[in-house]
Amino acid sequence: MEIFQYEFMRNAIIAAVLVNIACGIVGTYVVIKKLVFISGGISHAAFGGIGLGYFLGISNPIITAIPFSLVSAITIGLISKRSKLSEDAAIGIIWAAGMATGIIFINLTPGYAPDLFSYLFGNILTIPVSDLYIMLILDSIIIVIVVLFFKEFYAVSFDEEFSTVVGIPNRFIYLTLLCMVALSVVILIRIVGIILVIALLTIPSSICRQFTYNMKKLIISSIIVGIILTIAGLWISYLLNLASGATIIILLAIIFFLSFFAKKIISSFRRSWKKDSGAM
Repeated sequence: MEIFQYEFMRNAIIAAVLVNIACGIVGTYVVIKKLVFISGGISHAAFGGIGLGYFLGISNPIITAIPFSLVSAITIGLISKRSKLSEDAAIGIIWAAGMATGIIFINLTPGYAPDLFSYLFGNILTIPVSDLYIMLILDSIIIVIVVLFFKEFYAVSFDEEFSTVVGIPNRFIYLTLLCMVALSVVILIRIVGIILVIALLTIPSSICRQFTYNMKKLIISSIIVGIILTIAGLWISYLLNLASGATIIILLAIIFFLSFFAKKIISSFRRSWKKDSGAM
């Protein structure tokens, strides 16, 4: 309990809760819609916004990463939907261009770029209160969007052809979903860094999807599991003096594999029980 005596630990725990609200909601759609690679492209493209923030002398580069990530998400969506270029190619181009832009901006910035390592690999222990307010605002935006378009997201996630037939604007919903991914990426950058964003965005939802297919239950369980495992990883990193972001991801990966094997064992047991019951 002594960890709660420190302000940076209290901020880290609050950040763990806020970030997993976004990840639980958006991560569910990312896993179901299979947008993991797109999430990686947006997260790496966001580095261009970080570099721009350093170049402009902005104290918190996350502010410039927000519009940069949104533009990257919309660009990926429009290129993949309106041109003959494949989605994978569009993601790869934006991914590389965003990272290269960030490197150039940082190279043009005089002096040393402070905290650059934390934006790449994350450091939940250094999150300032200002970032918590940004996370809260972005969480609120994501929640409002999902509440307003829950049925549309549900339809597009499972059956795009049916959603088109019933008159749902698929392109608008798809671009809105990518923008939600972009906002989630910005929230995640200070927690686990640009390199590890995909893990926290997808692993909690992947764990929970093995045990439920109900969308609302999946979102809520993903939020709860993400919060518990993120705080647990934070606590382990504090005890063992390890990098917080990497420790959180390793713990998530371990739990995912355990849940995967647990699901296999449970399914095998149920099949055996049904077979025995039928024989009787």
